[in-house]
Amino acid sequence: MAGYWVRGIRGATTVERDEPELILEATCELLEAMLRENDITDFEVIAAIFFTTTHDLTSTFPAEAARRLGMNLVPLICNLEIPVPNRLPRAVRVMMQVNTQKSQREMKHVYLRGAVSLRPDLVSAQ
Repeated sequence: MAGYWVRGIRGATTVERDEPELILEATCELLEAMLRENDITDFEVIAAIFFTTTHDLTSTFPAEAARRLGMNLVPLICNLEIPVPNRLPRAVRVMMQVNTQKSQREMKHVYLRGAVSLRPDLVSAQ
């Protein structure tokens, strides 16, 4: 793919409780917003997606949300975040790597729900 680069798109959201359906619903909402904001309609351009959760979310893998959306061939991985004091609770963070001709500055990062407070400088106009 001449002229294409791997670019990272950041995203995060929060959930009210550590319940599988709440985590998957919020993660689906986040992934759909990341795809929409960056005009990604073909999963083939997604190189990989990394998911992290805070230590208070352990009832399910947020990567299952990507499978619900049909991303069956995209490499996915989940991990726990470092338990930093005073961190945002019940958060799911996503790093989506995509093959694109866009510059890194053109990538639109998506922060939803309580996660808007994490990086207000990167929040795209929604």
